[in-house]
Amino acid sequence: MNNTYAVIMAGGVGSRFWPRSRERSPKQALNIVGNGTMIQNTVKRIETLVPSENILIITNKVQRDIISQQLPHIPNENILVEPVGRNTAPCIGLAAHWILRKDPQGVMIVLPADHLISENKKFYQVLQRAIHTAESSQSLVTIGIKPTHPETGYGYIQYEDIDEHNPYIEDKIYRVKTFAEKPNYETAVKFIESGDFLWNSGIFIWRASVILDEIQRLLPEIADQLQKVAKTLGTEDYENTLELAYGVIRGISIDYGVMEKAKSVYVALADFGWSDVGSWDEVKRLTPVDEDGNALRGNVIVRDASGNYVDAGQKLVALIGVKDLIVVTTDDAILICEQGRSQEVKEIVDFLKRKKMYEYL
Repeated sequence: MNNTYAVIMAGGVGSRFWPRSRERSPKQALNIVGNGTMIQNTVKRIETLVPSENILIITNKVQRDIISQQLPHIPNENILVEPVGRNTAPCIGLAAHWILRKDPQGVMIVLPADHLISENKKFYQVLQRAIHTAESSQSLVTIGIKPTHPETGYGYIQYEDIDEHNPYIEDKIYRVKTFAEKPNYETAVKFIESGDFLWNSGIFIWRASVILDEIQRLLPEIADQLQKVAKTLGTEDYENTLELAYGVIRGISIDYGVMEKAKSVYVALADFGWSDVGSWDEVKRLTPVDEDGNALRGNVIVRDASGNYVDAGQKLVALIGVKDLIVVTTDDAILICEQGRSQEVKEIVDFLKRKKMYEYL
């Protein structure tokens, strides 16, 4: 697949993974589940389909060095640095221009850097079908995950399961009916019961030229700024032009800015052991437990305690008579959280920012 490119978005901080995830050591650069860091595993997985010279990493100035250190085989020029985060639409547009300059027929696979996929063979099969659809239909394709429970932390995609005009339906690729934001629990239950809703994985496949056309149509002010940047690719004016463009570009997600309004959007139904690993609660669910239901990492002593998740870091942690806690330690901070509330860790990070306690961020 020489005309296929992977774009890995790796600019986030992962504030729900505080205190382990910090600005200079973000979630994607950590070993949170299994072996290897999350971005290393993402790159290793996609290299089965895409050669390393066709893999782009989008990150920021602070994280560039750690990304480069963890991925020494990725060419330095393939690590694109945004001056400031502007959500997913501008960074995807920037990568699309880079690919279009190199290959006018290029197809992009856009991936978050920090997701878990446990069944790689199924993942590759779905991607190959999605690439074929994107190439032959000139459409935007996303991947939807067959839901297993009424999850409130994911967006959802409703699809047309009966469509006699859909030539890809036998490959389990369906026309998108609508996108839905993260629901409350009651709405999530209704989505599951309806049978035609999927979890939104945040994985996209399309031709670089097609997504740029849609950005031009739907987000013309962003498209115009990116076009100025595209004219300077490979020149000494590039970084200054990029800085100026990002100074006026507004932040907007590719889902809200493009996918919800695009003319032709398909979703590939998938079931390949996916998780966005979006909270410490999710890490607990994905980590093997002992006979008392404890998931323990590091030097941990347990007495009459059950159902806990502990990441002890470099410390000795002892639990006595407690249950269903999340405990995470670092050199300068300790998180103790009731299970089911780890999404609220982001509020602690927001508090630290308001108090300007930057040494803990």
